Amino acid sequence: MDLYADLDALPLGARLAVTVGVFDGMHRGHARLLQALVRAGRRWQAEPTVVTFEPHPDAVLRGAAPPLLCDPAERLAWLALAGVQHTVLQRFDAAFAAQTPEQFLARLQVGRKLAGLVMSPESAIGRGRAGTPERLRDLGERDGFTVEVIAAVRAGGGLISASRIREALSAGRLGAARQMLGRDPAVIGRVVRGDARGRLLGYPTANLAFEAPVALPADGIYAVEASWGGPDPLHPSRTAGGVASLGVRPTFEPGARTLEVYLFGVDEDLYGAQLRVAFVRRQRAERRFASAAALVAQMDRDAARARAILAARAGRWAGVGEQRVRERSLEDEGPPVLAWVPGGGEGRPTSVLRPR
Repeated sequence: MDLYADLDALPLGARLAVTVGVFDGMHRGHARLLQALVRAGRRWQAEPTVVTFEPHPDAVLRGAAPPLLCDPAERLAWLALAGVQHTVLQRFDAAFAAQTPEQFLARLQVGRKLAGLVMSPESAIGRGRAGTPERLRDLGERDGFTVEVIAAVRAGGGLISASRIREALSAGRLGAARQMLGRDPAVIGRVVRGDARGRLLGYPTANLAFEAPVALPADGIYAVEASWGGPDPLHPSRTAGGVASLGVRPTFEPGARTLEVYLFGVDEDLYGAQLRVAFVRRQRAERRFASAAALVAQMDRDAARARAILAARAGRWAGVGEQRVRERSLEDEGPPVLAWVPGGGEGRPTSVLRPR
């Protein structure tokens, strides 16, 4: 997949099938849209192309961006894996937001052929969201391109959306978020130095810092699957299970909200690494203990339960055994990484091209 920093950098002479969106979360609705884009590209003999944005449009239009559901690097990796040939990571600013749908389409078609647009029913482009599917169909009849509208995906009694997933996460409904995403909720952060208290307690943890606000689940203790290294977040060189603590650590002097992860079987220096943490199961709420010894005893139980949860999942999806966690079944869970990708590509972002 080729990556471009501006619409004007798209290759001249290309015949394009295009979809436009933020793609925050890369959820099941996005999966259906990308699948339709790749298929439309084959029918139209056109190159599947995504136009997405940096920063999030809400940062410009509303003054603040929502917490991200999907790390930007992971978003690009999902697009490449889906079979997208060109992705434009367009800078979204006031000037870009002021474009009419006609101006946006004109930029796409300078020296190129727009074969068609693939959209969801609720999507729109251009100033004031004037470029609805109905309006773009009219423009397509004039300019000779097709507009294909893909049915929205529903789950849990409503349309799947990034805002619904964020709400489910903040409310602690990990299963609902997983159902809409099609995979475990995950974040990517840089491992930074903490106060080393976990090491003193026998549980050295990786403390994560984030470049931008990310959508985290409710505070508590989680069984997690972590990965790091490799060319992109979906092709890591290292993986490990673990148990994570998210919260303010109330047993000691409460501080800032922190995500720290104890990785099973890992004893290496991870400082500076980009660690992806996927939340598999919320085990309990965060709480204060009367002493460090009481906390360690509970940490022992938390780690043992997390190992059991991860072993049960691995056994189920490998088809071996029926090991279950006593508290509840895993019947409502999907595989560790649900392969929602349309299957059109195995590529990765290879280059960044800027306007000529």
